[in-house]
Amino acid sequence: MDEKLIRDPYNPIRYPLLIVISGPSGVGKDSVVQQLQKRNYPVHFVVTATSRPARPGEVHGVDYFFVSETEFETLIRNDELLEHAVVYGQHKGIPKQQVREALASGKDVVMRLDVQGAATVKRMAPDAVLIFLSASSEEELAGRLRQRRTDTEQQIQCRLQMTQEEMQRLNEFDYVVVNRDSHLDETVDQVIKIIESEHCRVHPRQVTL
Repeated sequence: MDEKLIRDPYNPIRYPLLIVISGPSGVGKDSVVQQLQKRNYPVHFVVTATSRPARPGEVHGVDYFFVSETEFETLIRNDELLEHAVVYGQHKGIPKQQVREALASGKDVVMRLDVQGAATVKRMAPDAVLIFLSASSEEELAGRLRQRRTDTEQQIQCRLQMTQEEMQRLNEFDYVVVNRDSHLDETVDQVIKIIESEHCRVHPRQVTL
């Protein structure tokens, strides 16, 4: 056992965490992150780069970095992304430098990723904390996807089929939180409790990238 990773109970060191909030499309990843921001929770929120168009109300540099396919391919060639993937035909990726700078400053880092992206980060940073968000039922999830009015019925069915595959990867995560309709505050409270409990570990996680 590495003695350096055992906390001094009289003078504990607070190691910054890398927290991944993941789950199927429509489960509420964006809503959870937005609510954490509204509460001014003291973490660095990673802004994801994506090649998809902005949805109504989304702001460039706040919700996502909206870039063209060509710009995204340049980021890949220059190795400027922590992880990237094609999800439903659209590129998504995490700019690497902002994560390293935040961790170096001692801040916890929160990022929202699809299940495939979460697995990639876990391989690169085994001490990352992975939280899987789930709806209370497939029917509830389908209803949320239709309420967004951003996808065709065929696209929704594709997303629901992908959800079944993503659910099979639950054992790759550290925690699961059910985000029920009209209970967002409870979901966020649970996420905060997970983060706070991780900071009380006797053998703390140490993230290196």
